[in-house]
Amino acid sequence: MNLIPAQDWRFVAQDHRFEPPLRGLDLIWSGLRRRIRSLGSGPRTYMRQARMVRDLISESQTLDANELRANCRHESATIAIAAAACLTRRVMDIEVHPEQLAGALALCDQLIVEMATGEGKTLTAALAAVHLSRNGRGCHIVTVNDYLAKRDANWMSALYEACGVSVAAVAHDMGTDERRRAYAADVTCVTHKELAADFLRDRLRLRSVIPTGGGMTDLLLSSAAADVRMPRPVMRGLHAVIIDEADSVLIDDAVTPLILSTGDGDTASADAWSEAAVVADQLTPGEHYRVDDRGRRCDLTDSGRRFVHRISSEMNGAMSRVGSDRVEELITQSLVARHHFRREREYLVLDGQIQIIDESTGRLMPDRTWRAGLHQAVEVREGLRPSPPTRTEASISFQRFFNLYANLSGMTGTAREAEGEFWHTYGRLLVEVPTHAPNRRKRMPDRIFADAEARWIAVVEHIKDLHSTGRPILVGTRSIAASVELSERLTAAGIAHTILNGVQDESEAEIVARAGEPGRITVATNMAGRGTDIRLQTASRAAGGLHVVATEAHTARRVDRQLLGRAGRQGDPGSTRRFAALDDDLFLRFTPRLRRILPAGLLVAIAQRRAERASCLERRRIAERDDWLDLSLGFARRNG
Repeated sequence: MNLIPAQDWRFVAQDHRFEPPLRGLDLIWSGLRRRIRSLGSGPRTYMRQARMVRDLISESQTLDANELRANCRHESATIAIAAAACLTRRVMDIEVHPEQLAGALALCDQLIVEMATGEGKTLTAALAAVHLSRNGRGCHIVTVNDYLAKRDANWMSALYEACGVSVAAVAHDMGTDERRRAYAADVTCVTHKELAADFLRDRLRLRSVIPTGGGMTDLLLSSAAADVRMPRPVMRGLHAVIIDEADSVLIDDAVTPLILSTGDGDTASADAWSEAAVVADQLTPGEHYRVDDRGRRCDLTDSGRRFVHRISSEMNGAMSRVGSDRVEELITQSLVARHHFRREREYLVLDGQIQIIDESTGRLMPDRTWRAGLHQAVEVREGLRPSPPTRTEASISFQRFFNLYANLSGMTGTAREAEGEFWHTYGRLLVEVPTHAPNRRKRMPDRIFADAEARWIAVVEHIKDLHSTGRPILVGTRSIAASVELSERLTAAGIAHTILNGVQDESEAEIVARAGEPGRITVATNMAGRGTDIRLQTASRAAGGLHVVATEAHTARRVDRQLLGRAGRQGDPGSTRRFAALDDDLFLRFTPRLRRILPAGLLVAIAQRRAERASCLERRRIAERDDWLDLSLGFARRNG
């Protein structure tokens, strides 16, 4: 095994302390600071700097390749980006727009950059990465799946090579040595899940050689540490990161824990889950428990608790051998699985296993499980043998992980709605880069119907009418179940279409890329194909461009905006329309008493704002709990 001195681990394995979330006057003062600091970090500032870079590009045309390559390593971001943009024109025959230059400069200043769909974020990130990787510590570019990581590395490889920058991609199926070589490159393209997992594995490698009673901080700072030899880590450290689709990674997945675990083979616990389902079948809603649709919870009443403990003791099975609190947890999770988790909406059953559906993207997450026994409760509900519980070896939330970076920046098409959370959680300002060409997208009025049946009938008629004009149509649904429902209705109406849901590979990107062909109808979960451009063919543009249909309002406004923003990219013609039904989950959970009173636009706005506030408070609550554990139980980590 290759060994390195302990001090070389300093940047990878250092302990970190996290400040608790702000509240009260501190929160207000932080908001004022954000507004003051943003005065000098607006789009005008960066567009003005972009014009300066354009002047430098013109002056750099006479320089040879070696001189430009040397300028790419310059300490000044404007000089480095100007040289990289000049090389982009030479080796890729691509003209870098001022808006892309502005975005790259903002990334180098550690900001969150909002750039509309189709504005060239991949090239923007590459220009910034050339500069951020100049000091030899490397820059990570985070994407949402392995395919996009490989695609971006391959697509920009000619530019990186011309700039004297090495590039590599990390994929799920790579071995340890391959990963180490990929992280050794100047620029590494990788998903956030693989990145955080490799970080945890490196920490476990370090922890495995620490003597009992010695903490990581003590080891790294003691004089004796220089003589300790340790396994070679995979990563070099956490210097700079550029996160594509930053709202998805830093907001939606913020407090989602990445956990490295091992199974402990406790079959008795699995039996307890099966027994819990039997007891839950005997409970009466209202009498024994209450259902909270908004919070997606189920709470036992006093009568329910007495009933549960009596029945479980009479069964004399696995449940009778656990504590009373554990019995209530088993029953509660069984009820939550029954009332709040539905097949083809929250999960699928594939090859005898539960596979979670990401609520924000509609993609399957085969390597993820629910915590606190919920996964086992869903398995029992589906008639599957509950999987044995696992023992956590290491875990970290993505929010905590990305706050470890010395340089953090990101880009997305939809960040405005989460501007405050980006600042309070990550200390990052938002800059909205203008589009290169004027936006020609037309927004049709929303239509809300009394129930889902009326909504689906109207959606099919709307698609049929537009299809006759030869325009391409992209239809977004909130769940796999909804996409299947619509697909069956379109088939019954004799309308040819392509359906896309729950896929995370090349086929997803290929299907979405072809959605701009004349007369093509693509039905997809809302976020499928995110990161892939839909380019219109000439006939499609002449017919009026891409028309996007949202069949249901999402809980987050930015997810709707991401879907609808696929129409009218880079000045193309296009239009959008959103449909909804009063019995949609959004209205039932957040505006149950207002849904039959308010007009359509106001109803959707209020429901989405309430949903966003509830999600933000939930993320804050989980972060506060983690901070409390970090401060109160820190001794457990130091001795672990």
